[in-house]
Amino acid sequence: MVAHVGDFGLAKILTVVEGSNPNVGSSSIIRGTIGYAPPEYGLGNEVSTSGDVYSYGILLLEMLTGKKPVDPMFEGGLSLHSYARSALADGFVLQIVDPALLNEDVNEECLVSLVKIGVHCSYESPGDRMDIGTVVHELFKPTLETRSFHIEHSQYK
Repeated sequence: MVAHVGDFGLAKILTVVEGSNPNVGSSSIIRGTIGYAPPEYGLGNEVSTSGDVYSYGILLLEMLTGKKPVDPMFEGGLSLHSYARSALADGFVLQIVDPALLNEDVNEECLVSLVKIGVHCSYESPGDRMDIGTVVHELFKPTLETRSFHIEHSQYK
């Protein structure tokens, strides 16, 4: 996988009336990449942190599975989100993880945790999604638990 810098977000259309402030009369049109823009943006909803969380969740699931949200396998109601959610519910997370991520040092619990975060970020309804503060907490939770384990079992108490 190769990372590319991009802009999912906003395209501003400025209507400049002669002699007026160029910021007056601006309107926003959401432009997003299909599969990454949250469903509510297609309904004309405002840009929100919840929309960013959705995009993050889809991106995280893509990185973990190696599948794009527009992969041909996702048709007939199946989506990257529902694919990951089903694997999580059925206990088959490692079967959907990109084989390139699996090796003898893989932390299965960490992968499951990341898939959970991706699923909870990418629910269709904004109200069902994790808020960004919880996302950050969940991402750092394994790190904090590992650190506290090392501190508790350290010879330097």
